Amino acid sequence: MRAMERLARVSLTGIRARLGAALALALLPVLLLGAAQAGLTFQKDADERRATLALAAERSAATARARMESAQVLLQTLSPQTVGLDCAQRLAGITTQLPGYDNLIRFDAIGRVNCAAASVPGGDRRADDWFVRLQYGEPNIVVRAPADLTDRPGLLAAEAVRDAQGHFGGALVAIIDIGALRPELNDRALPQETQMALVDGRGRYVLRTDPNAFADPPFGFGAQARAQGSIIFHGRDANRQARDFSVAPLAGDFFIMLSTPSQGLWSWARLNPLSSILFPLLAFTVALAAVWVVTERVVVRWLHYLQRIAEIYAKGRFTVRPVQADRAPPEIRELAHALEGMADAITTRDASLLASIDQKDALMREIHHRVKNNLQVITSLVNMQQRALSDPSARAAMSDMRHRIGALALIYRALYQGADLKRVDLRQFLSDLIGQLITDGQDYSRTVRTVLHADELIIDPDKLAPLALFAVEAISNAQKHALAVKEGALHVDFSVDGDEAQLVIADEGSGEAPVLTGEGVGRALMTAFARQLRGRVELAANDRGGVTARLVFPTPAADAVPAPKVRVKRNRSVA
Repeated sequence: MRAMERLARVSLTGIRARLGAALALALLPVLLLGAAQAGLTFQKDADERRATLALAAERSAATARARMESAQVLLQTLSPQTVGLDCAQRLAGITTQLPGYDNLIRFDAIGRVNCAAASVPGGDRRADDWFVRLQYGEPNIVVRAPADLTDRPGLLAAEAVRDAQGHFGGALVAIIDIGALRPELNDRALPQETQMALVDGRGRYVLRTDPNAFADPPFGFGAQARAQGSIIFHGRDANRQARDFSVAPLAGDFFIMLSTPSQGLWSWARLNPLSSILFPLLAFTVALAAVWVVTERVVVRWLHYLQRIAEIYAKGRFTVRPVQADRAPPEIRELAHALEGMADAITTRDASLLASIDQKDALMREIHHRVKNNLQVITSLVNMQQRALSDPSARAAMSDMRHRIGALALIYRALYQGADLKRVDLRQFLSDLIGQLITDGQDYSRTVRTVLHADELIIDPDKLAPLALFAVEAISNAQKHALAVKEGALHVDFSVDGDEAQLVIADEGSGEAPVLTGEGVGRALMTAFARQLRGRVELAANDRGGVTARLVFPTPAADAVPAPKVRVKRNRSVA
């Protein structure tokens, strides 16, 4: 699994790929030079191989021709002596002493057999082409031996017999075993796995050492071989193996053909010249593999290790130390020590920042507490002033002011008593605010019930202040015009519906028709607070006989809940 992960991390822009590419570019000229040298060497070797094959064919043909010429000399020597009763005996003795001759035959002028070293079928030969050619002046002829004169492939060498006046007196024929003309294939000068064949001018094979090792010769090969001394052509044998063929003229209409396998891709004959490219290629491959392995062992795996350490640091765990990097190369160790120093610096800085934050948090809570206390003092002063007044309208105005100041004091109390100095739980705040207002303005001769339904919302003080003051005005109006006249219930409902929130405050009325018109201070303040929240105010009579005040405004964006504070510990761990 780890190997697969490492393979998945391999990139063409990584260290290994870049080092490999640089090394490949550095070794590429050597590789190209080796390839060019190998091509030239291989071409030279192929030319030498073909020349060797052609010379071998010519040498084999020359050897066979010498054998044929010796046969003709023998026939010329025997021509005057092949007459008499002991003719057959003398011819038989010659075939016994000289191997390679299947038969020696003396024909008369009309083609009949006078004598022979071995038995021959009867009948005259005067109609045979070779006999006619001798009769009409050719001194000697070499042709394929007729099938009725020998039981195996052979050549017929004939010498014309003429008297002192030059008159045709018959022919002396030697049947030569064609196998005796075959060259020695174990000659070291011949390429390995060389095969030999005798072929006539029409491309028909007379003898083949391996029938599967030959292909049909090209058209006109005989004329080309006679003109050039030998020819070379390429083809595929019966087994579809590529082979090189060399043809040289033998005698008459016969040719010697040599067949040898073409140089294969992995043959030793080809690997020798390819050594000039194989060794550079091998060095090229080994160098790339070495770069890959060394880069992995010396650089990449340590970079992956330090990357994991950095990821741990990114999660805030600065107590982890890269102790395994002590076995890394010096440069990697220095980088690991730098990371460790960075972690220590961040730990020290975080400790300082946390201490500063704690100090500022304590100061802010103290400020909020003092502001709340100051507002409470102001509330007490207003309350004292209210009691000293005898004018009902003045007392009512002072009471409204006291409620508003009390709402602001409640905001500061919620801030310094809460876990977060910048956010307040609106549901709990509304519960405290309603309880404070009802308790402060309640006539104990009447019972007032409060019904609160509030969705959860964390709100910042800037949005909470106008919302709280709006609630103060709405609840104060309900107390003045409904709850002060008769017992009833105060309904407060806060709901959040997606991007829109609304605060609804409703009373059950005083028994008289509610008055919804008017331009008092309370109405003006409610409109102003709604504008601060970018909302709107709706006042309407409800089915309980009272008034419903509705504040609709955009839902404040809930900030992400801050992560709990992490206290820095000095206990270190290793990775």
